[in-house]
Amino acid sequence: MVIDTSALIAPLAAASRAEEISARLTEAIHLGLIADGEQLPPEVELAQQFGVATMTLRESIASLRERGLVETRRGRNGGTFVKRSLEPPEEPDVARLSDVSVGWLRDAADEQLAIAGLAARLAAERAAPRSVRLIVGLVDQLVAAETRGARIKADSRFHIEVAIATRSDRLVRREVALQAEVAGMLWLPHLAEEDVAAIVREHHEIATAIAAEDGEGAQAASERHVRANLRRLTAAHLHLLEDSSRENPR
Repeated sequence: MVIDTSALIAPLAAASRAEEISARLTEAIHLGLIADGEQLPPEVELAQQFGVATMTLRESIASLRERGLVETRRGRNGGTFVKRSLEPPEEPDVARLSDVSVGWLRDAADEQLAIAGLAARLAAERAAPRSVRLIVGLVDQLVAAETRGARIKADSRFHIEVAIATRSDRLVRREVALQAEVAGMLWLPHLAEEDVAAIVREHHEIATAIAAEDGEGAQAASERHVRANLRRLTAAHLHLLEDSSRENPR
């Protein structure tokens, strides 16, 4: 399923410009929210969605083009098309996880508790049968995923699909933003296979509660999952700091 990206793009703050647009589009591409080969909206339309001038949007697209994330084709069937790598680079996520603080990770988890917990409860109450099937199918997709890119996509799409099932555009936008911030950091090579299996079980518990229309159970399962991911990210962060200290002793 291809998500309508126009529903996920909120106007930028006044201080945000080309770099913020580039970051948002990069996140959407890496999460698979914009499919490989998909054509971006026309520049004027996309600039209006972001609330910026067309020249600012063009600067952002140029940055994506330089990094090989999009290509621009000329002619009658021309436009800007996504070139999504199946395996997002590890280095930016390693650098980000090294640079953030434990407090930042805790704050992000606090927001995730509020967003994902409520989304799971509302999904159990509101999800249409098709949405439930998609959510359950994404658990199976994570089980089958063997590469980092496939796991990031299955994990993120699971949480985003739960938010979509609430029929709340605001919850969807916040969940997308949160997944873009943390998913790449979670699925780094440090993650042990037992952690992967645990994450699958946690997703299954959430999906099962949603399918059973058990709002309280879905919320509780989602909150347990967020707290477990916080422990995983914190442990990985501290491990990276220890490695850095050994490599760069004072």
